[in-house]
Amino acid sequence: MPTRRLPDAPNLEHLRNQAKTLLREVRAGDPEAVALAEQFHPVANLADAQLVIARSYGFPSWPRLSRHLGTVEQYSRSPHHQSVGGPVETAGQRADEFLRLATLQYGQDDPQRPEAAGQLLSAFPDVAASNIYTLVVAGDVDAVRAELRRRPELAKHEGGPYRWEPLMYLAYSRLEVSPSAPVEIARLLLAHGADPNAGYLWQGLPSPFTALTGAFGRGEGDQPPHQCRLELARVLLEAGADPNDSQTMYNCGPGCPPPYDEQHLELLLEFGLGRGDGGPWHERLTVAHPTPQDLLEDELVFASAQGLLRRVELVLAAGVDPDGRGTRHPAFGHHRAYELAAMLGHTEIAELLRAAGAAPLDDVHTLFAAVFRGEPVAADSELAGRAVDRDPYLALRAAELGRTAALSPLKELGWDLNVMTSATPLHRAAWNGHLETVRKLVELGADPTLQDPTYQHTPLGWAKHNGQQAVVGFLSGLGGGASPRE
Repeated sequence: MPTRRLPDAPNLEHLRNQAKTLLREVRAGDPEAVALAEQFHPVANLADAQLVIARSYGFPSWPRLSRHLGTVEQYSRSPHHQSVGGPVETAGQRADEFLRLATLQYGQDDPQRPEAAGQLLSAFPDVAASNIYTLVVAGDVDAVRAELRRRPELAKHEGGPYRWEPLMYLAYSRLEVSPSAPVEIARLLLAHGADPNAGYLWQGLPSPFTALTGAFGRGEGDQPPHQCRLELARVLLEAGADPNDSQTMYNCGPGCPPPYDEQHLELLLEFGLGRGDGGPWHERLTVAHPTPQDLLEDELVFASAQGLLRRVELVLAAGVDPDGRGTRHPAFGHHRAYELAAMLGHTEIAELLRAAGAAPLDDVHTLFAAVFRGEPVAADSELAGRAVDRDPYLALRAAELGRTAALSPLKELGWDLNVMTSATPLHRAAWNGHLETVRKLVELGADPTLQDPTYQHTPLGWAKHNGQQAVVGFLSGLGGGASPRE
């Protein structure tokens, strides 16, 4: 079983150095290195160390890990590294600028950019006819048909500023065109050999951004869906796009804020989400990519944590294991769906999961549920210790959700209210505007001067950045709550 996830944009030379370091540390008797070797394979030479490194990341051998990195390199793209606003003096520059403005990058997106793409098109009408990619984005059905008749191979030819296939530019375009054009163009491209599973790895991350992902949109930054979201997605699925689309599931779930709907889930389930072999991307990425069953189990855990009853019903009806933990994403503390639903007070979902066969709560999760209800909890030191060890980050979840009543019991039982991952509980409460939770955390000793490790901002900085003025007013009144950058 893997003990860790590959780093972002993994590099073979970096992993080779990890193996060399492991060999050196094993020979020196370093306890952690020796324990790793005992878990995966005895280490006597560099080949052994490389095998341990590969297995620790979930790969059965070093060659399999190396092949995976070759796949990552082949499909990796970084569209968000390309800026807009450059020169548009030549036809080629105007075409690339138009495509950058019209499409989602998932990094530097701005809601005004599609409008700017339209303005560029108005100023230079000939930009639409620059190439197959601009024709697709501009929604010129007749011109796309004529171009494919002349050169059918263009349907699957990578190009443009992002080295995407035309179908990708179509799916990620947010330029408003004739309502029927995108679906007609998708059918034309697919009929001429376009890959319905076309996609790329965003900066090498192992969750492919496919054409299907582009159609559904959302995700971090809550990007808008395609204007033909469901119709375009259905065309792709009917043409063979695999419904086990990990990035779509993230973008329409944990990766975006409320409100949520179930339209993407209903459509993907109709076409086999949770079944099959996972399609070409799972074959390419192997253990770095979740299985179809993992995706369903992750969705059940997410929906149970958020209180999304309809989603829970849909996923249970698809035959998911009610106790499945999926990829055990740390965002959910490795809890089961039933444990989260019971702990967070989603009673109807909890009852549904128990009826589906979910195992009952143990003593630790019974304690968690009582804490989140804000009940006075009498627990001996042994139980309290096991509870804190089970989930030392529980205060982060309470703060993020604004569960003010849980904070005193958490502190009394031994939880650290200044615990830091990417932020402290006070950062999370401040970001979400939970003023009473912020007040209570400060009262209980949370430190408003702590800075997060990524941006080096205090909770006050987070509240400012997210426009939580009531929290800003309170934290500003404390004094000393802002970092120099704020």
